[in-house]
Amino acid sequence: MTNKNIVVAPIGKSSRVNNTLVELAMSISNSNALPRAAVPRIMALFGGVLGLGLPQKKLLIKDGTKVNTWIDSMRASSPTRVKSTQQNQDPISPWTLYHPSALNMLDQIVCDSKGKQIVTFLDYDGTLSPIVADPDKAYMTKKMRATLKDLARHFPTAIVSGRCIDKVYSFVRLAELYYAGSHGMDIKGPTNRRSTKKGNEEVLLQPASEFLPMINEVYNILVEKTKSVPGAKVENNKFCLSVHFRCVDEKNWVALAEQVSLVLDEYPKLRLTQGRKVLEIRPTIKWDKGKALEFLLESLGYANSDNVFPVYIGDDRTDEDAFKVLRRRGQGVGILVSKIPKETNASYTLKDPTEVGQFLRHLVEWKRTSSQYH
Repeated sequence: MTNKNIVVAPIGKSSRVNNTLVELAMSISNSNALPRAAVPRIMALFGGVLGLGLPQKKLLIKDGTKVNTWIDSMRASSPTRVKSTQQNQDPISPWTLYHPSALNMLDQIVCDSKGKQIVTFLDYDGTLSPIVADPDKAYMTKKMRATLKDLARHFPTAIVSGRCIDKVYSFVRLAELYYAGSHGMDIKGPTNRRSTKKGNEEVLLQPASEFLPMINEVYNILVEKTKSVPGAKVENNKFCLSVHFRCVDEKNWVALAEQVSLVLDEYPKLRLTQGRKVLEIRPTIKWDKGKALEFLLESLGYANSDNVFPVYIGDDRTDEDAFKVLRRRGQGVGILVSKIPKETNASYTLKDPTEVGQFLRHLVEWKRTSSQYH
């Protein structure tokens, strides 16, 4: 078969502050002004977004996630915690021993891939570009774009993101790649931008098409409802929505979480997940980045092949679904982008997009060098 390039488009406050915010959260939960059915989800969302040590009650949100799970995951994905824990930088910490740097383990990785086709899958935000306050300005560097272009010449390459495809493409601008947006619920590519024919993009998969009217309806409602919260931003990613907390003053986080919770009470076919200062609203279908990875491998002809070596790099909770798939298949490697220890199914780590770029360039250089001897 011919090689195709894949891009799959579109995770410490003082005790005094914590105590104050916890009291505020508890006062909301005890308020008679709110529907009692909404209280558990408001508390869960509030605890998850702030990463607070709220009482470990078995409060359940819509999809049955316990509040302490949200707390732990938000703490783990909070970039602000890096400064407060020097032990996380210990090069011989237990976490580092179990999840060594992919840069240090490059020789082992390429050795494991010997005789197999490497296929690269990359998240965007926090992986190819830094996490920024304004999600519309998450630009990657020219150097990273050149690296991706080089990478795609040697390996099938995919960018997997929660963003909508159009947004990710506007950042990446490489027409030769596949794009999978909305956590893999919208997969297209590659495209030939020099063609003047309409409909040049091949739609490979859109498993959540029936939810589009509902997603748009909820988007319009949330935009209106969240206008009262300064800094709040609702992003329409076509098959999913993102409610960003990055520019919202912490004193308003409760109000924003409350608005999201109350709106979603009316839409049982939508579920809510959490990432880095963001709440994401998705259809309840069984589809995620792991499913997208498997679909793309199948599209490339590697569904049941032992001759493929997928490399998936991502930084958020949603990327864990892909890491789990790789572990279950017993193929390739998952690489988590994080400066702090996190519970993960990835095998290796990289600290930030700068290290991601270094790793990808080393991978390309290894391929060039090895090709010269064959």
